Amino acid sequence: MADGGNPSRYVKLTKDQAPLEDIKPGELNQPIEVPQLNVRRCNECGQPLPESFEPPADEPWTTGIFGCAEDTESCWQGLFCPCVLFGRNVEKLREDTPWTTPCVCHAIFVEGGMALAAGTALFYGIDPRTSFLFCEGLLFSWWMCGIYTGLVRQSLQKKYHLKVIILSLCLSVITDILQI
Repeated sequence: MADGGNPSRYVKLTKDQAPLEDIKPGELNQPIEVPQLNVRRCNECGQPLPESFEPPADEPWTTGIFGCAEDTESCWQGLFCPCVLFGRNVEKLREDTPWTTPCVCHAIFVEGGMALAAGTALFYGIDPRTSFLFCEGLLFSWWMCGIYTGLVRQSLQKKYHLKVIILSLCLSVITDILQI
């Protein structure tokens, strides 16, 4: 190791010399606490944050429930091809995900659920076992869709620091009914 003019960094001991202290097994290669490395990190990307950094406050949604009608192209696409619109939105949210993957998941669970609902209505009363299978598939597909879209909505809220208002739509409908 000390070839080529590079002096060795290790202390060479002779057979006569003994180590200065006894090292017990497990003492070496233990992590040590370095205060300079204990910095706050971003929850989303893991990058170190400066000490003066204050996270942005959660902001309310800027559009209402009918805000989608302002963008006519997305409105029509959401009406006729909701799985494609969902896939493109997920692709914008996560750069590493192509739009086709969430599109296929959405198509299987939502449009597949609609097909099962239509099948349940068409085959009602023909065979109880068949109707039961249709209903079971319908409930499962819509349950899976709710989980998947809920996870996407949660990551959207984290990325853009949006307020999480649980049941806000339901509460607004109830208050409108009570005011009438």
